[in-house]
Amino acid sequence: MKAKVLHSFLLAGCLVAAQFAQAAPLTLMAAAPDFTLHTVAGPNLRLREQRGQVVLINFWATWCGPCQQEMPQLNKLYEKYHAAGFVLLGVNVDDDVRHASDVAGRLGLKFPVLLDTDKATSHLYELVTMPSTVLIDRDGKVRYIHKGYLAGAESDYDRQIRELLK
Repeated sequence: MKAKVLHSFLLAGCLVAAQFAQAAPLTLMAAAPDFTLHTVAGPNLRLREQRGQVVLINFWATWCGPCQQEMPQLNKLYEKYHAAGFVLLGVNVDDDVRHASDVAGRLGLKFPVLLDTDKATSHLYELVTMPSTVLIDRDGKVRYIHKGYLAGAESDYDRQIRELLK
């Protein structure tokens, strides 16, 4: 019996390892990797369920100064385009979810804040720079990737969102 359990455990481990080994790098025009994360508000949100809308995913952390500078600008874009089929997902990578909730509340964020405490989604999206932003078209394909934030970058986001909403 122990050998059977050990065999099952090893097989499951190999299958998980094979999935990670086959993960394609994040590239333009490739399908955006699907994920499901808890929101600060409580329920889960799945990327695949947003198909048909333009999606901006912004990876951020409370300890990241440029992230906090960018958040109010993203909030404005969300309010401007949400009714036209635009979804903005703020994926927070902090270990402590209270930090994300506190900052989201203080900044008055209107868009969903998702919690990536185990960093699995960050790994899927090859996160190496904070903040990082990925724009996905209505068909679920990665169209733009932005690494870092400088004041004024939101004008590029605005132009790209309008292009994808057409």
